[in-house]
Amino acid sequence: MLKKWRKKRWFKMLSNKYVLATIVFVVWISFLDRNSFLLHRELNKQIEALEQGKTNYQSDLEQNKRELEELESDPEKLEKFAREQYWMHKEGEEVFLIETEEE
Repeated sequence: MLKKWRKKRWFKMLSNKYVLATIVFVVWISFLDRNSFLLHRELNKQIEALEQGKTNYQSDLEQNKRELEELESDPEKLEKFAREQYWMHKEGEEVFLIETEEE
């Protein structure tokens, strides 16, 4: 049976020491090395997720800057914001919090 395989062209090609070395090298670099292709693919996915998070945070930052400028420029908006967000009240006033049940 081994004699039949030795006559085949693909067996001769695969038994060549240079071809074997190249195959081993490709497998090693692709899967076994610490800088493997699979690790690079996983790290690229993480980079994309982090860049998406960065753009989200930048847009949130811009929105917060606009809101801060509005609050600093208009005292009525600042008072409304303080009352709604921090339940602040003037002296002599009472604040009632009404909780609604959401489905």
